[in-house]
Amino acid sequence: MACCIIVSFYVRADEINKNNDDLYNKPYSSDELKSGRQYLKRETLKMELDDFDNPGMIWVERGKELFSSPLGSKNLSCIECHNSKKDSIIGAVSNFPRFNKKENRLINLEQQINICLEDYMSARPFALESQNLMSLSSYIAFESRGEKMNIKINKVIEPFFKRGKELYFKRIGQMNLACNQCHDHLSGKNLRAEMISQGHTNGFPSYLLRWGTISSIHRRFQFCNEQARAEPLEIGHPDYNALQLYVSWRGNGLFIESPSIRR
Repeated sequence: MACCIIVSFYVRADEINKNNDDLYNKPYSSDELKSGRQYLKRETLKMELDDFDNPGMIWVERGKELFSSPLGSKNLSCIECHNSKKDSIIGAVSNFPRFNKKENRLINLEQQINICLEDYMSARPFALESQNLMSLSSYIAFESRGEKMNIKINKVIEPFFKRGKELYFKRIGQMNLACNQCHDHLSGKNLRAEMISQGHTNGFPSYLLRWGTISSIHRRFQFCNEQARAEPLEIGHPDYNALQLYVSWRGNGLFIESPSIRR
């Protein structure tokens, strides 16, 4: 079965792996977009939709507590700057990745949290993918649940967007696979025991059953790289941020569903 699927990947790659002159061409129209939850087994979907059963809510609750807790030498909490009266975090997750002028680079939400901790709160930044950082990220994403993905591309971040699209269509690893081969052309088909999704980010941070923890989209990128028998990049790598930007933009219009549950 696996061998047959791999052969079909190569056949499709010969047909679809062409340069696209239209930078902003999308593989799916707005009415064709499908969230990852539409590919879940019934029992997994039931768990995701029930906040009492959804294990990702443990990280959300921990993040909510951290968000209101004084951190660093200035004894400041996140909620002092981000509340219902100013700089609300509702919808914030849809603004990332974005360009940070001071850092002169594209950053994702987890990196922004660490910048706030270090620059504004004089607190020690959390390790990427650590429990505390993923808890804060999960809570911020949860506060935007039900909002629509709305990634905007301007001239400043367009070069990163181009890089992200380039990476999405680039074949890598011993398997010679690219993201588009699975997520643009084989979505809805089975790969072993799993159904291939369209590969959207609207459910991240997501609770991954295979790891038993909340994970960032970057960790999921690493897993995909490993499945292609390619060397994964480190979490927070500029190329992963560029890829996240492109993939998130592909899902504009989908509702934010974090914390989702994925395999």
